[in-house]
Amino acid sequence: MTPQALVIRMLPPFAGWLALAALALPGGSPLRGAAVVVFLAAGPGTALVGLCGPALRARSPRGPVERRDPDFVRHSDLLERLMLAVFVSTAAVMIVATVLIATHAFSAQRVLLALTLLTTLAAFCPRLRASPPSRTRKGSVL
Repeated sequence: MTPQALVIRMLPPFAGWLALAALALPGGSPLRGAAVVVFLAAGPGTALVGLCGPALRARSPRGPVERRDPDFVRHSDLLERLMLAVFVSTAAVMIVATVLIATHAFSAQRVLLALTLLTTLAAFCPRLRASPPSRTRKGSVL
């Protein structure tokens, strides 16, 4: 792994720990709010989507037939990852908050801590590999 790839891989956990550190700022501080919102909106999702990155890139996207855009594959992949990161982050926040509410242990600090630990764990996990294409005959059910 290159140093640049390692830095990019560690950005989401760093944002989480930064958001936890920002909780020490006064309650109405815009810096505190910005750090927490940016992490909750994209941090966990970015780490989890990065974990599945090679598997997501196994199939290349198909562009529209009438227009040939040479950068379609790159732009499509970038947009897909961005949207997945936001939606997976939102889902992770909702699941962690629901679990903490169900166990009567809900607090904003606990949600942030749990998501930071999840993001750190996802960043340190090895990336999933793409499975080889299946060898089924054309027209078969499987």
